[in-house]
Amino acid sequence: MCFAVNLAFAQTDTIRLKDKRLLTSVLKPGLKQYLVYFQTPASPKTLRFWFWLRDIKTESRGGEKVFTITQHWYGNDTTSYREVYSVNKAADFAPVYHSETVKNIKSAYNWHSDKITGADTVKGNAKKDFSLAFNTPNFNWNLDIETFEMLPLAAGKTFAINFYDAGLDPPKYILYKVSGSEIVATLNDEKIDCWKLLTEGDYSGGHFSQTFWISKKGHEFLKEEDAFNGGYRYKVKMAQGAIDLMPRFKK
Repeated sequence: MCFAVNLAFAQTDTIRLKDKRLLTSVLKPGLKQYLVYFQTPASPKTLRFWFWLRDIKTESRGGEKVFTITQHWYGNDTTSYREVYSVNKAADFAPVYHSETVKNIKSAYNWHSDKITGADTVKGNAKKDFSLAFNTPNFNWNLDIETFEMLPLAAGKTFAINFYDAGLDPPKYILYKVSGSEIVATLNDEKIDCWKLLTEGDYSGGHFSQTFWISKKGHEFLKEEDAFNGGYRYKVKMAQGAIDLMPRFKK
């Protein structure tokens, strides 16, 4: 779930593709897994869960280095499953291609600096006729976690990021404020110093907030807490020892 924000902070740093301000060298390839769970205080005996896998790889396409990011989202039934595949330029994280399969419906897009269009060569693409022109290049909102890991975070900073969620409303700048720092305890009570990145605003008649914890040393997204519609969503990164589920699914 992504939210549009209408806030104003002083001394905002605008993250534009042309400026190449994302620290792409710190984005670590490899499999990252997250437990995602939902809490509704009005229902104190239930929780809802998802398990996310995000596999980042570096490849070369047409002589240009790119990041490929494959996501698998698992819930408690087959309708919860979705698969996402994205390609971004390694130099500036500019989107090149994005596809999603949700409830067996595939949506695939070719992403350019001035437009996004349905990928008409992808078989069964429900969005093959989609087209939207852009005024300025933008970032893939579906990859917000990876984008945050590459921000030049520091105390007192606020970032405006031109995000777009493929196939939906036109792109817009979203504000994220470094609201402070906090020590996060991980396995064996290891203490990790993190920046807290906050965005908040109003959506569908209610107020929401999202807070992300990013480690200062390793630029690693460790956890998230969202509040909206009287409930909460949490994301927690699993330890490196978490089992890779994909090889067994593919047998």
